[in-house]
Amino acid sequence: MSPTPIHRDPRCAVVGYGSWATAIVKILLENGNDVRWHVRNPEVAEHLRKHGNNPKYLSQIHFRSDRLAISDDVTAVVREADVIIFAVPSAFLELTVAPLAPDALKGKFIVSAIKGIVPDGYLTVAEWFNQRYGVPFDRIGIVTGPCHAEEVALERLSYLTLVCKEPDVAERLGEKFACEHIRISTSTDIYGAEYAAVLKNIYAIAVGIAHGLGYGDNFLAVLISNAAMEMERFLGGTFAAERDICRSAYLGDLLVTCYSQFSRNRTFGVMIGKGYSVRNAQMEMNMVAEGYYAADCIHRLRSRFGIEMPIAEAVYGILYERRAPRTEIGSILDQLK
Repeated sequence: MSPTPIHRDPRCAVVGYGSWATAIVKILLENGNDVRWHVRNPEVAEHLRKHGNNPKYLSQIHFRSDRLAISDDVTAVVREADVIIFAVPSAFLELTVAPLAPDALKGKFIVSAIKGIVPDGYLTVAEWFNQRYGVPFDRIGIVTGPCHAEEVALERLSYLTLVCKEPDVAERLGEKFACEHIRISTSTDIYGAEYAAVLKNIYAIAVGIAHGLGYGDNFLAVLISNAAMEMERFLGGTFAAERDICRSAYLGDLLVTCYSQFSRNRTFGVMIGKGYSVRNAQMEMNMVAEGYYAADCIHRLRSRFGIEMPIAEAVYGILYERRAPRTEIGSILDQLK
């Protein structure tokens, strides 16, 4: 196999029509790429064809139709692309790609823009594509970093990290995303980047819960700094590698997810802290809080490896064991440093 499985001008496709998928399509088009876009909702697909904008997410973005092909047929979209960027909630990934034949991704390069766990198998997206479709890890990339779709839509300066097994592949993939308001760095830490993105959603829920309970900024700063240490402990205890936890793909993404008004996981946590049940909070939100599924996965992995993670465990207890938020957050106060 070629050491660089992405040629100079690959055909790109995006699977998903949420806010992050919509923002990614915007970036790719503005960089001069032809884009095939799989939109599973036929009404949204038709609206996009007629009016050039997504009526459900980031509706202020208007797309050039001459370089954009929209389809609700995922098989056709995948067949016509070399690089397929998946940007759907992890809980819906299996349903979205169900029509694909077992060999449909052979020879393709898969990019995950999904910061979550595939619930049924407790796998990261890269692990899931490797096991389910046989995609080798040298044909899988990750897009991560502190980059909310809403700010990308507003063209506010943002930094992305492109993660691939080989540095030159990450650099070539980064060329598809780099523009005036998107700066790119690269990494080879696929495992760490994916699990950091999973963990930060759990910690954003914890911060939201604490905020909903009435804790102030002083405490939230302590909670987040301890979450960063907890993240580093988990990554080092499950897959040791040379990684700098202070880089934007780790700490930066953690901070923005914990603090931003656009963070759906923080919003979900605030609702729980204010007294919503888990079910009611999920029903009221228009978007999926990935940290809900992540909390269960990390609970299982933490137990298997014997890693101390009091913040993640408190979130698990609240979400899955119906423990009182005030009691659970109170129980970890003496463990914070």
